[in-house]
Amino acid sequence: MIIDFHTHIFPDVIAQRAYDALTKNANGEYFPRYDLTAKGLLDSMQKYGIDKSVVAPVATKPTQSMKNLTWGAEARSDKLYFLAGLYPDAESWVNNVDEALQMGYKGIKLHPEYQNFNVWDESMYPLYEYAFSKDMFILFHAGYDPIGTEPFRSNPQAFRKLIEEFKGANIVCAHFGGQNQWEDVYDYLAGTDVYLDTSMGFAYYGVDTFMKIFDKHGADRILFATDSPWSDVGEELNTLLNLNISEEDKEKILYKNALKLL
Repeated sequence: MIIDFHTHIFPDVIAQRAYDALTKNANGEYFPRYDLTAKGLLDSMQKYGIDKSVVAPVATKPTQSMKNLTWGAEARSDKLYFLAGLYPDAESWVNNVDEALQMGYKGIKLHPEYQNFNVWDESMYPLYEYAFSKDMFILFHAGYDPIGTEPFRSNPQAFRKLIEEFKGANIVCAHFGGQNQWEDVYDYLAGTDVYLDTSMGFAYYGVDTFMKIFDKHGADRILFATDSPWSDVGEELNTLLNLNISEEDKEKILYKNALKLL
């Protein structure tokens, strides 16, 4: 089995607008491999042998929280698993988390750059604490994003603080702990209880950096992910399958760790 833990799609009626806006935001650094529709993702999954994808919506304003929850509940299937794309400072975030739980969501996606908050802001702690108390995990965008400017709104040091503050919580850091911050990932996150997803991906950190972090962190908390449609799924998967690690560790990364969270 192969589970891609980090993908993006949009409802068909807004997919083209999202495609145009996000392609512009990427500033030529990368481009989408499909049209951001569910069919586009499913076709890509079939092409590369992906059994299940985790869709991670991002709410950019408070009114989108319930829209994301309703859409995800309607669009989910045996192949597409949706996270709750909630807006973090909405006055109704407690109700939104409760609604997400009632609809069967197990995790929340937060994006500090698109949602204009700093991961380390203590004003965010009530949301984190409430979600973790309900046994939900949080998938955070981590590190560099083309729309952001330094200093970025997340970094490995900040996530290390959350790990220590919310002991036992299931925290997932996208982009292998911090896009373009690999030395800090090694120093502050490798070897902790945090989950690292591999999205955006081997083309950026390379095999040597992956193996350095892997040797310290182990296989039990690494999740195969692509940030599809923004990376080459075939190349990412092929690189992982050819790593000099055990088949047992590859199975953990490809699907077993994901199943524990989902």
